[in-house]
Amino acid sequence: MTKRVAFVTGGTGGIGRAICQELAQAGNQVVAGYFPPEKEAAEAWQAEMKEQGLEIGIAPGDVSSFEDTEASIKAIEEQFGGIDIVVNCAGITRDGTLKKMGYDQWSAVMSTNLDSAFNVTRQVINGMLERGYGRIINIASVNGQKGQFGQANYSAAKAGLHGFTMAVAQETARKGITVNTVSPGYISTPMTEAMPQNVLDAIVGSIPMGRMGSVDEIASVVGWLADERNAYITGANIPVNGGLFISH
Repeated sequence: MTKRVAFVTGGTGGIGRAICQELAQAGNQVVAGYFPPEKEAAEAWQAEMKEQGLEIGIAPGDVSSFEDTEASIKAIEEQFGGIDIVVNCAGITRDGTLKKMGYDQWSAVMSTNLDSAFNVTRQVINGMLERGYGRIINIASVNGQKGQFGQANYSAAKAGLHGFTMAVAQETARKGITVNTVSPGYISTPMTEAMPQNVLDAIVGSIPMGRMGSVDEIASVVGWLADERNAYITGANIPVNGGLFISH
């Protein structure tokens, strides 16, 4: 099997780390993107992965900036070659009800969670089209499907990600490129584990499976979509939410 180059934005975050490990274990050359101020933590994680036998590259960059992303991806391609797999995983929250939400809260979430997918994918799409191969996987959210109180910005950005998926899937379907969305539900990460116990209990109580998902369960779906053999699924939104939201 050809060794593919995979770039995972937000690759040193909770879900991103698991995705990087999954793709590296499948034999891909993985590069994890990280926000420049988090350099020390990214380097420590890279060293930890190396101890586990996984050679994962790291790349600084602000994916909310088109120019910064352009420079970052150029550096990655110069070092590793053309990018074959992109996982748009970078994301933040700035919650608040609409009546109290400031423009900075709206703008920060839209630029990091949605604009970033354009900024990254736009840099790699021509290379994928020329090579006749590509896997683009956008990490959205169950809240992009059902909406969520206090998350007008986040829900809109994550819903927009799947709109982006569906359009680009149609544009690239004849060129050996698949474009899909994965929409996680509530996933156990350091961020969610820090929530008050009563909040966690309420969340778990609303999930038909009665538990949160694991980062590995998200990563396994991404790995499946990224596989060379998975060439006939495109434009899909794969829900991984324990039955929290079910659509036809």
